[in-house]
Amino acid sequence: MPHMMNRDFLTLQDYSADEVWEILKLTKKIKGDPAGYSGRLSGKSVLLLFQKPSTRTRVSFEVAIREVGGNSVCLGWAESQLGRETIADTARVLSRYVQCVVARVYQHTDLEDLAQNADIPVVNALSNLFHPCQIVGDLFTIWEHFDCLEDLNLAYIGDANNVCNSLLIGCSKMGLNITIASPPKYQPQEEITKIAKENAKESRSSIKVTAEPIKAVKDANIVYTDVFVSMGLEEEHSERMKLFLPDYQVTDRLFKHASSNAVFMHCLPAHRGEEVTDEVMDGSRSIVWDQAENRLHSAKSILASVI
Repeated sequence: MPHMMNRDFLTLQDYSADEVWEILKLTKKIKGDPAGYSGRLSGKSVLLLFQKPSTRTRVSFEVAIREVGGNSVCLGWAESQLGRETIADTARVLSRYVQCVVARVYQHTDLEDLAQNADIPVVNALSNLFHPCQIVGDLFTIWEHFDCLEDLNLAYIGDANNVCNSLLIGCSKMGLNITIASPPKYQPQEEITKIAKENAKESRSSIKVTAEPIKAVKDANIVYTDVFVSMGLEEEHSERMKLFLPDYQVTDRLFKHASSNAVFMHCLPAHRGEEVTDEVMDGSRSIVWDQAENRLHSAKSILASVI
């Protein structure tokens, strides 16, 4: 794979479709032969910097780093000096200690600040705008399940959050048709939709945004949802529930409108009984656990690609 030395991984928009394919192919190789890559980051140290809680991202990256022979240092934002010194100064110092920073933050601008001032790659482990590591794992899971990416239809039901933004970019780059169904107030930002539509021209895929979930899941091969209330927005819970429930909940009834081969995906954590019912989440067509597992394999390929 072309070596992307010191290449940040802040959004999939910074990568061409060919480069994303390289990461997906590497994920497949690593998953099939983990031992073959056990020394890939030998002698390298990676800092995991977390401003927000995490289960999958933190554990998958910690284990991934260890399994490819690297060393991880985990630091909570509040444990560091980040409230007392500038992000730029922190970035300059970290560049002297480690070979990569994987950061989960509230504000995407903080990540950009970190990346701009660091001499080492910065990987976005989630920001308010994007969650590219999640989507690499998702695209890999879809490819693994359907043996292709192009011409599949993905319906995303719910809040147009950071996961939705990255799905719009990832799908439009890789040739998947994507339809977003959200209440008008919670539909994707115009600039993100615009970027996705530009990508879709090149990949010959389609981007649709609607307020009608049933319409969105018609002919969908993948039905995807995420929480209606993201971290940090808890005070909006009751207002959001009024708009999202019951129409935007992924139930067996809604799922019946999808294609006969449709699978269910969720980036997790799930708020069962809100955006999805137990029947769908635990049903035979749910691939959420494969999707979660693949975060480990894709974390390895992302690290191997940028370091």
